[in-house]
Amino acid sequence: MLPSARHLLAIGTCLLAVGAPATAVAAPQSVHRLNPQTLTDLQTSMRGEAFANASYTFYADQADREHLPAVADLYRRTAEVELHEHFHEEALLDGLIGDEAANLAAAIEGETYESTTMYPQFAREAEQDGDLNAAALFAEIAKDEAGHNEAFKAALHVLQTGEGQVPAPPQADQVPVPAGPPQVHAARTLANLDTALHGEALAFARYTAFAEQAAQSGDARVAALFTGTASVELHEHFAGEAVLFGFVKDTRTNLHGTIAGENYEATFMYPTFAKRARAAGDLEAADLFSDNARDEAGHARAFQQALRRID
Repeated sequence: MLPSARHLLAIGTCLLAVGAPATAVAAPQSVHRLNPQTLTDLQTSMRGEAFANASYTFYADQADREHLPAVADLYRRTAEVELHEHFHEEALLDGLIGDEAANLAAAIEGETYESTTMYPQFAREAEQDGDLNAAALFAEIAKDEAGHNEAFKAALHVLQTGEGQVPAPPQADQVPVPAGPPQVHAARTLANLDTALHGEALAFARYTAFAEQAAQSGDARVAALFTGTASVELHEHFAGEAVLFGFVKDTRTNLHGTIAGENYEATFMYPTFAKRARAAGDLEAADLFSDNARDEAGHARAFQQALRRID
């Protein structure tokens, strides 16, 4: 994860969600026995893992542009661990992944908020601040999310009534994210872009998990709808916002930020979460947090070695 992500996550500023697959999607676990602080820590770490996955995806592309294939491969492999192992295991323990109807209902709730409240507000504020490019992007994404909302509602209607058809999945208009400076000037616009980036990353992760659950339930139509929507959230929405934010830097700068983030998780965040969970008697969560801390320490070492090779 990146330090900026963690600061936002720690105060709960990520607003939306969506899922990540692992090798298998188990039935959701009951979470009523987990301590409320353990649940909060799980949700914080899930948001961070989702953001790390999205970040590393575009850092890998930048490494490719700089003809650094080994660094690009390291970023992509680590992104897979963050999504398909860390996020997924935390999501199962948290009870995030339900059956198809519950997953669609959760997606509808998130898309409703984005399309009617969050993105329209961000568009108005960007226009007030003179960031017209951001205002246009936020307004466009609000329309996209409204479309996603209608598609998810239609799919839920099919599940509940057996009538109609699950809509075809949307197609992402993939946006490249080369290194570059911010393309907005207002601090408020930058803050809103940051919030939106975290929301889109989390949406991608959740929808990916929901797609895996639907596929394992034998519903290829709902799985395809979630997969296609997840791709839009990452490769179109997150990417477009990342360009305006100036999110991607040169690979050396990206690596420095990545190493700091992984070390933060390995030495402070996950050990703190593990200690609290163990004190609360949530031993499964404590073990998971401890395992993730060890993984992140290994990631930090690998990225540090990659930095030495290109310096």
